Amino acid sequence: MKLSPQEVTDRLANCPGWTLEGNAIRKLFTFKSFPDSVAFVTRLAFDAEATDHHPDLHVSYRKVTVTWTTHSEGGLSVKDFDGARQSDMIAARMAPSS
Repeated sequence: MKLSPQEVTDRLANCPGWTLEGNAIRKLFTFKSFPDSVAFVTRLAFDAEATDHHPDLHVSYRKVTVTWTTHSEGGLSVKDFDGARQSDMIAARMAPSS
């Protein structure tokens, strides 16, 4: 179910570094190396597949931009914020450089 604008604002307040961009939330992760960036994407891909909810990913050398939205809802859902938390947990285990 699509979240209301107030629900999005409330949830975003608990997601450091994530920004609202249109109907999506986005965060840039920076890693120590290109292989670390690819490893992050791979780990996130397996978790996303397990939940059947997939982010848009952009890899640029040591930087990975992760964007979550629920296309079928036309906006943000709880799944997107769950995905953001999972993204943060994976990145934290990998010790990104910033």
